[in-house]
Amino acid sequence: MKEEVDKLADVIKDKGTDHQRYVVGIDGLSRSGKTTFASELGIRLEAENILFRTFHMDDHIVERGKRYDTGQEEWYEYYRLQWNVKGLRRELFEEIRNSSQVTLDFYNNNSDTRQRRTITLPEDGIIIIEGLFLQRSEWKDYFDYMVYLDCPREKRFLREKEAIRANISKFINRYWKAEEYYIDKEQPMENADMVVEG
Repeated sequence: MKEEVDKLADVIKDKGTDHQRYVVGIDGLSRSGKTTFASELGIRLEAENILFRTFHMDDHIVERGKRYDTGQEEWYEYYRLQWNVKGLRRELFEEIRNSSQVTLDFYNNNSDTRQRRTITLPEDGIIIIEGLFLQRSEWKDYFDYMVYLDCPREKRFLREKEAIRANISKFINRYWKAEEYYIDKEQPMENADMVVEG
């Protein structure tokens, strides 16, 4: 993974110094290594004194009552209801290129609540957004460069905790169906600028 991080850093390192922000997406399915890749990229950019800000889409999911037991199919809840897709487009994606800050809801898993926070953005620099389903139609046009981490389902499944793996029906009905829908609809690997084995 280090080689790909270095390659990406070389591609983007001059982009954040030309008086506009450069938005990089780190896409991939669950447990494909997105957070690790984004963290390694941040370390490399920091070493080169390049300003950046990282957003993790899992920080912005909605409360459980809005994404579970809604009467919709489980895969639909995961793909369509896990995030406020239109709200994030308006409050994050439409703002990150030109605004000096963004105000977003951050999810707290322990209390199942969301709290609004304002994040200041670097005047020039790189915006890294890592998360699931980034190339969905509502968001994909806001990125300048997209990385897709390609990792086999079996490998990703083994990265889950054993207690979580025990609930196989949740993976079959919720996660895997949504992933298949995303792959079929958006073809994220084919449309990414860089594909990395996760």
